[in-house]
Amino acid sequence: MRVSVVIRSKDEADRLRLTLSSLACQTEWPEVVVVNDGSTDHTADVVAAAAGDLDLIAIHHAAPAGRSGAANVGAARATGEIVLFLDGDTLAAPDLVAQHLSKHIGQDNLVVRGETWHLRGTQPFLDPETGSPRAGQEAKVARMPPAEFARALVTRRKIAEAFEEIDGSAQPGVYPGYGPRRLFELEMEALTNAPECKVLWAAASGSNQSLRRDAFLNVGGFHPNLSINEHRELALRLTQNGYRMTGTPARTYHMIHRSGWRDPLQEKDWEDIFYAEHPTAEVALMPILWASLGDSSLPEAARIHSLPELEAAAARCPSSTSREAVRSAHMQWSLGSP
Repeated sequence: MRVSVVIRSKDEADRLRLTLSSLACQTEWPEVVVVNDGSTDHTADVVAAAAGDLDLIAIHHAAPAGRSGAANVGAARATGEIVLFLDGDTLAAPDLVAQHLSKHIGQDNLVVRGETWHLRGTQPFLDPETGSPRAGQEAKVARMPPAEFARALVTRRKIAEAFEEIDGSAQPGVYPGYGPRRLFELEMEALTNAPECKVLWAAASGSNQSLRRDAFLNVGGFHPNLSINEHRELALRLTQNGYRMTGTPARTYHMIHRSGWRDPLQEKDWEDIFYAEHPTAEVALMPILWASLGDSSLPEAARIHSLPELEAAAARCPSSTSREAVRSAHMQWSLGSP
């Protein structure tokens, strides 16, 4: 059984170089499929340079197909029995592929989600290996003390010879901040301790997640009109088809390059599409779960703090004709309103 790592990448050439270097250092040799999704930087050169170090399939799009479209094309070209999705700004721990593969051996119905960590120190860098600053970050980089600057760098030498230094600088959650960290913690807690929870699909990840390639293709891959929460929508369809979510301690490390995160409470384009496909109380209440993680106007009694709590709240709110009706029913039950 072989793993194909499918990477979708756009205009992140210097981070992609490091991602590919981490895949060249795996304890289990993978096939690597890189989808250069309409990049205008030197991504093509980075991919070409990596071809000698990896079993690599390169796909170059003249125009972007988007996260879902690029991943679907990559999975269709892959040849491994297992596809493992990775972003082009994300390092793979040396045992990432081996850890995912071990979960699938003897199993044919799993969606395996790993631990998603981040490297806060890479945020001001255009190239995390040289420490060259992003536009607007020149002064911040110039003020960094030499020891802090050296510690924040992600070099190919560190990846190959001292990966523990990278791991030691990482923090849980795909982005910095309390909300992303708490979301990571509750997702992994549910995958570890609540295997019978019916909403484990909500713990899916857009990167560091694997499943059988034939299952991915049979359900149609990622929804083509989703660019956020496409991983959860896919996982929901898979669990409806008899697959089950599980976790693995395999780690990835997001080399962040922006302030803040893609907040699904702010980027709401996904909601209409997702709910139209799956008009259930669980889907309608997902924003309540996310709003419960941070400083919001939600009363404490109405907050949802875990995936088992999401399942229980949804059971009290039968599916309705609208998301608003489901959320209203949840608020009324939580606050004891008639």
